[in-house]
Amino acid sequence: MLSVSTLHGRQRLFFETGATKPLHYRLDQLSKLKDMIKTSEASIIEALRLDLGKSDFEAFATEIGILLEEINHVSKNLRRWSKPQRVRTPITHFGSKSRIYAEPYGVTLIIAPWNYPFQLALAPLIGAISAGNCAILKPSELAPHTSALLARLLSGTFDDHYIAVAEGGVETSNELLAVDFDKIFFTGSVNVGRIVMEAAAKHLTPVTLELGGKSPCIVHEDANLKHAAKRIVWGKFLNAGQTCIAPDYLYVHESVKEQLVEQMKVFVADFFKDPLAADSGYAKIINEKHFNRLQGLMKSGHLIYGGQTDENAHRIAPTFLDAVHWDEPVMQEEIFGPILPILSYGDLGEAIREINARPKPLALYVFSESENVQQRVIDSVSFGGGCINDTIMHIVSPYLPFGGVGESGMGGYHGKGSFDAFSHRKSVLKQTSRFDLPFRYPNAKNALKRLKSVYK
Repeated sequence: MLSVSTLHGRQRLFFETGATKPLHYRLDQLSKLKDMIKTSEASIIEALRLDLGKSDFEAFATEIGILLEEINHVSKNLRRWSKPQRVRTPITHFGSKSRIYAEPYGVTLIIAPWNYPFQLALAPLIGAISAGNCAILKPSELAPHTSALLARLLSGTFDDHYIAVAEGGVETSNELLAVDFDKIFFTGSVNVGRIVMEAAAKHLTPVTLELGGKSPCIVHEDANLKHAAKRIVWGKFLNAGQTCIAPDYLYVHESVKEQLVEQMKVFVADFFKDPLAADSGYAKIINEKHFNRLQGLMKSGHLIYGGQTDENAHRIAPTFLDAVHWDEPVMQEEIFGPILPILSYGDLGEAIREINARPKPLALYVFSESENVQQRVIDSVSFGGGCINDTIMHIVSPYLPFGGVGESGMGGYHGKGSFDAFSHRKSVLKQTSRFDLPFRYPNAKNALKRLKSVYK
C-alpha cells in the first residue's frame, strides 16, 4: 500500500484538475459504487458474519439495503441539490443578485467504526462522492474481514487518486490525522472523537463527529406496552446492542414497569430462540476486550433476565438489570452491548431532570399516546435525534439528517445531509455595472442622512 502522504498528494493533484466536480462524473461514481455493493453481496454478508456473527437478514437490512436506498435517493436528487441556490437580496443591495454555490471541500478523510463496519464506512463516502470530493477511507481494524473486503472492493472499483483505503490500526490513524485534509468525518467513541478534533484543530480542518452516549428510552404510563416492548427489544438487541443509537437504558413509569418487562421477555424469547447458538441470527460481541468489559457491567443492579454468556464465542444473551442506580458502573458509560438497565420514575419531570443532568444523548425514544407528553419531552431534552413510539427507525429515513449534539457529536448526514456535510456553501453577490448608488460612499452629499433613511 502507498504511504498516507503519497495517497494524499495524489488525491490533491487529481482534485485540482476539477475532474470530480461535473455532475455526470459524480453520478457515474455513485452508480459504480452501487454496482460494487450489489455484485459483492455474498462477500459482504460473509465478512460481516466472520467479524460480528451477523445473520444474512441483519447484514442485508442494516449494512447493504440501507446503502442501496441511500445511493438511489442521492442520485435522484443530486442535480437539484447541486444547482446554485438563488436567495433574496435586500433593498440596500438594489441591482444585485445573490446565490449560494455548493462546492466540494477537496481531499477528505473518513474514519469508520467496527459495529457496522461496511455501512458506516460507505454511507459518508456516498456524501463525499456526491459533493465532488476525493476521499481516503480508514476502516476499523477491529473488523478485519470487512476492512480487507472494503480495501479489495474499492481498489477494484476506483483509482486510488480518487478513492483510497488505508488499512491499519492506531498508527495508521495517527499518520492520517497528521495530514492536512480538507474535511474529516469520524464515527466512533467520544474519547477518540476528542483526539480527532484536537488533531483537526491544528490544521483548522472542519469535522463531522458521529459519537454516542447513553440514549434513554422513556415509557410513560399511557404507552401501548405491546408495541413498546417489541420495538424496544428489536432496537436494543439489534447487532447484540452494539449500535450507537440503541436504547442504552430504559426509564419506565413505575405503574407499568412490571407489565412492560414481562412483555419484553416474551419478545426476546420470540426473536432469539437460543441467542448463544451460532445459528440463532443473534450477533456476537466484537472481541474479548469488549466481552470482558460487558461482563463487568453486568454486575451492576440486580439480574432479572438473561445473563448467559459464551466466552469462547463472545456471545452474551439479552440481559435485563433491575434496581440500578445512577452511580453504578453500568450507568457511567455507554453500554454498547446487550445489557438493558431498567429504572423507574413516578413523575415525568423527575425523569427529564435526571436525563438533563447528564451529557446530551445521541438518541432519545419516548413511548406515550399523549401528544402533550411527547412534546414535553422533545421540548425539554436536547438530543441528536430519535423516535416517538419507536426506536432506531429515524436513522433509516434519507429525509432526516442524523447526528449528535454536545458530547454525542456535531454535524449530521444521510440524504441531503450527507451532500451538505461534504460541501462548502459559498455565498456570491453579483452586482450590476449599469448604475452605481452614490450614498454608500463617504463623499456623497448627505451620505449619513441617506444611510440612516435606509437603516431605520
